[in-house]
Amino acid sequence: MTATADRHDLSVPRPEHPRPQFVRDEWLCLNGWWGFEVDAGDSGLERGLTERELTGRILVPFCPEAPRSGFEESDRMAAVWYRRTFTVPSGWSGPRVLLHLQAVDHEATVWVNGKEVGRHRGGFTPITCDITEVAPPGATAVVVVRARDPWWEPQARGKQAAAVHPTGALYGRTTGIWQTVWLEATGDPALERPRVTPDLQAGMFRLEQRISRPRQGLAVRATLLDGSGEVWSAQRSLDGELVTTLDLAIPADRRRPWCPEDPHLYGLELELLDGSGGTLDRASSYAGLRSTGISERRLLLNGEPLFQRLVLDQGFYPDGVLTAPSDEALVHDIELSQAAGFNGARLHQKVFEERFLYHADRLGYLVWGEFPDWGCGGFGPDEDNQRPGPSFITQWLEALERDYSHPSIIGWCPLNETRQPLTDRTRLLDDVTLGMFLATKAADRTRPVLDASGYSHRVRAADVYDSHDYEQDPVVFAAHHAGLEGGSAYVNRWLDRDISIPWGGQPYLVSEFGGTWWAADGGDGSASWGYGERPKSVEEFYERFRELCRALLDNPGVAGYCYTQLTDVYQEKNGIVDFERRPKLDLERLAGVQRGPAAIEVKAQGDGKARSSRSLGSS
Repeated sequence: MTATADRHDLSVPRPEHPRPQFVRDEWLCLNGWWGFEVDAGDSGLERGLTERELTGRILVPFCPEAPRSGFEESDRMAAVWYRRTFTVPSGWSGPRVLLHLQAVDHEATVWVNGKEVGRHRGGFTPITCDITEVAPPGATAVVVVRARDPWWEPQARGKQAAAVHPTGALYGRTTGIWQTVWLEATGDPALERPRVTPDLQAGMFRLEQRISRPRQGLAVRATLLDGSGEVWSAQRSLDGELVTTLDLAIPADRRRPWCPEDPHLYGLELELLDGSGGTLDRASSYAGLRSTGISERRLLLNGEPLFQRLVLDQGFYPDGVLTAPSDEALVHDIELSQAAGFNGARLHQKVFEERFLYHADRLGYLVWGEFPDWGCGGFGPDEDNQRPGPSFITQWLEALERDYSHPSIIGWCPLNETRQPLTDRTRLLDDVTLGMFLATKAADRTRPVLDASGYSHRVRAADVYDSHDYEQDPVVFAAHHAGLEGGSAYVNRWLDRDISIPWGGQPYLVSEFGGTWWAADGGDGSASWGYGERPKSVEEFYERFRELCRALLDNPGVAGYCYTQLTDVYQEKNGIVDFERRPKLDLERLAGVQRGPAAIEVKAQGDGKARSSRSLGSS
């Protein structure tokens, strides 16, 4: 198997900084053409692939399945190898050098100049390798990466198909590197990524700053900024501690809560100082001042009821699979959603790259973060794989730590559509669901957590309850959810068996609905599918969309919804835009449905401002 000819004139694709919420000045993007070889028998280590040039090449960060990679192989690959030689910049002032691989699917081993520098299991979270000892500033570095993707084993793969071709609700696979590879220089000791927790009521941010390789006599200084300059600065000495906490107060006249209408971000400058006040390390970040909460059956943003008009976003691209072709493509997806009247998205079965979250932060786009648990078995009696993969909770904790400080994230969803009858004697699902829920709560006490989206709810302490309902008849659909005000909820069943504990009165979301099959040309072939009978005309589609949405918008027992879905994905033709992101429908007309009278009914508030009684994101 050899690489195809150059199909894209891109020397450095995706050149933007991949981690906008923690940026150092000295960094180098390593995307571009790398040596590449498929290792069908996973025998490359025995055959010396760490020591020789590889037979093909590939355009990183696109996976070998993606057309943009220049390789485009659709068959399964048990293992693949990458190789690149580069020079670490000699002018870097930071004495330590870190090599980052933002995501490699599924198991990665990294060598630099013949020495193993890192291993990682899990295809959605970053790998960081300290290569200072083998490739300091000015040195030549030969990087070799082996990525193993044992598709026959349980692993968190999200919507990637284990079969050779996409089928049903499963799509293209990703093997190997699929996000940016990059290098940065840090101090020694150095700042690690901070946790920033907003406290809207107190008008401040709480900064937890960790230090790597700490020693005596250090101090951390943090400076909060807005468009007018410095807002607040705080400094705290360390005595060898691994972490310190600083409170950054915001004067009342400079407080701007982050919300969809005004997604204000404060700049944040971080410095690590030595005993004489000299700077050992520095980085830039940002933060949004907002709160999330619950009042009875309502979800709150900044203390006000927030009706969540979400869209399901699966994050697949026809030429990049899981990798967006450009930074602009990430922005475009958000803008398409907002143009159709949605105020956010459920990021479905994928840990999205941080650039997407950065754009959501600055554009005021609300998102629920989700773990891509599919591939670990549904835990039902007919499942071949009824256990989570070894990196299940580990990788989710990595994702939570990576994304904790993004203001756009307003909730977490560890699992999706798990299913096991409550009467089943092997109650593995109970332990997995509770473990994922407790891990999420331990990592983040500030956001609501849904134990599992749709199907098997197993945690009574979950903050939110939901259902998935793809009923296409609006009258029947409305009847499903008509009992919420009276204390009766629609609960998913499986094979006509009970799989969930009862609704406990939490805020209730219909977190998947719609999914109406529609193709503008009306003829996508037998492989095309969507939910229900395809409307006979575009007007029939609009009518069905309006009535399904209104059934939830006009229901006072519903706290929000998530419409399926933003884009077509391969054979699944139920997006409001097609796979190439071309609108299939009049987006403004869809927006009008969601921003109709019941959705934007306003009432006078004590402060004299007009706010939505149902949706803070309405306009």
